[in-house]
Amino acid sequence: MTSIDKKKMIAVYSWKESVALILLFNISFNASDRLSGLQVCSLCGGKVPNGTAAGRFCSQSAGRIDGRCCLRNDSTSDPERIIGLDLSNCSLTRVENLQDASEALMIDLSLNPIVNISDDVFQGFFDLKCLILPKDIVCPGGNSSWQKVEIQKGNRLCEGQKNMCNQTGQMSLNCPENSLCAPYGPGFYECSCAENYHGYKCLREGTFPVLQVFGPLALSAVVITFLLWVTQRRKAKSL
Repeated sequence: MTSIDKKKMIAVYSWKESVALILLFNISFNASDRLSGLQVCSLCGGKVPNGTAAGRFCSQSAGRIDGRCCLRNDSTSDPERIIGLDLSNCSLTRVENLQDASEALMIDLSLNPIVNISDDVFQGFFDLKCLILPKDIVCPGGNSSWQKVEIQKGNRLCEGQKNMCNQTGQMSLNCPENSLCAPYGPGFYECSCAENYHGYKCLREGTFPVLQVFGPLALSAVVITFLLWVTQRRKAKSL
C-alpha cells in the first residue's frame, strides 16, 4: 500500500470517526433529554400511594405510576407526559423546579415543612387543575387565580385554575394591540402576535421574514462546516 493510499484511508477514517462522534453525541443527548422529564418523579422515594389524592386521580385517569409520577398511559400520544405528581410527605423545605411536570393536571405537595413557594415555580403550568399545599402556603397567583380555595384535612386545596385573559379568546386589555392573550399558569398570561403581525409589541404587519433572518444563518453554518472539513482533511493528509 502506497503512502498516498494510507493518507486517503486516514482521511476516510477521520471523516467517518467525526460522523460517528456526532451521531453518538446526538443519540446520547436525545436519550438524556427523554429521561430528564422523569427526574422530578424521583425527588421523593417510593411510589404514588393508592390512597392519596394523586393515587386516586391516577387510577381514575387510567394512568400508570412511575415513582412519584402518574404518566399518561396512552401510546398514541406522549407516553411520558406527567399528568399527576405526588410529592406529599417528602420532608421538602422548599420547591424550586418542577418544570418537568409542567403539563400535570394535579400536584400534591402537602405534609411538607415548606416555608414559601414562589409563584414563578408554576409559571407555564396552564393545565394544572388541582394543587394541594400545606395550609400555611398561599395558592400561586393568589385566591383570585383559582375558582375554589379551601382548607381540607389540614391542607390548602387550590382547584380550578382561572384563565387570566378575558373569556372571549380575542384581543386582551392585558396585551398590546394586535396580539392575543393566552393563560400561562396560575396568575400568569402570555401575549402572542395575531396573524400577519410580528416584531416588537406586534407593531409590524405582514409575514415574518423567515428567509431574510434564517438564510444568512444557514449559509454561515454551511460555510463553517465546509471550512472545518477542509481543515480536518489537510491535517489528515499531513499525517
